[in-house]
Amino acid sequence: MSNHKITTQAFLSRLPLFSDLAPAELDRIAAGTTEVHVPRGEVIVNRGDPCVGFHLVVYGQVKLAIVTPQGGEKIVELIGPGYSFGEAVMFMERPYYVMAQAVADSFLLHISRRAVFEELERDPAFAKKMLAGLSRRLHGLVTDVESYSLQSGTERLIGYLLRQDERPDGAQGSPGASYVITLPSSKTIVASRLNLTPEHLSRILHELATAKLISVDGRDIHILDVAKLRAYPR
Repeated sequence: MSNHKITTQAFLSRLPLFSDLAPAELDRIAAGTTEVHVPRGEVIVNRGDPCVGFHLVVYGQVKLAIVTPQGGEKIVELIGPGYSFGEAVMFMERPYYVMAQAVADSFLLHISRRAVFEELERDPAFAKKMLAGLSRRLHGLVTDVESYSLQSGTERLIGYLLRQDERPDGAQGSPGASYVITLPSSKTIVASRLNLTPEHLSRILHELATAKLISVDGRDIHILDVAKLRAYPR
């Protein structure tokens, strides 16, 4: 077995979608997998490109965006390590309807449609995992529509900041707790993801800093009191 294949198997086995597969199953998926190294700013796929598989992010970050004819951009989703994109259009055998671009130096795995379809025929449990992933994506999109329609910009930003808390579960709910998060991408990208203008995002950050709930140092956001931030008037 080549070193390349062994490395690909190791990456696949650490991802939730493939973590339960046996070595022989990983062999088959690895045979249809291509490693993709993408520097920051490089476009991975454009809207209208054919979809012949789906991508998994090993490290880095990818934005999915819709670009208007006038050159404007609306970010639909930010994809981080362990998450994937392209499954839905792969199953529909349709071209991409969004543009995917690396917002940081990224390493992706591209799993071919043929390898996925063959494994689906062999293993119903793998099909359930794929369906679960698509269901999570749909739930996330519905949640986004709900927040854009019913929540203020301040509510959307606070919710986003609270979701970035990666401390152990026991510490996340600690009253009065403080911690630091680093925005995974620029404030402009975060603003677009939250359906805000950069100026509006800056105003909200300033408002929260004035209320002594956060302090801002570039992309580092210091959450000074998580309980008060969660209860902040919206």
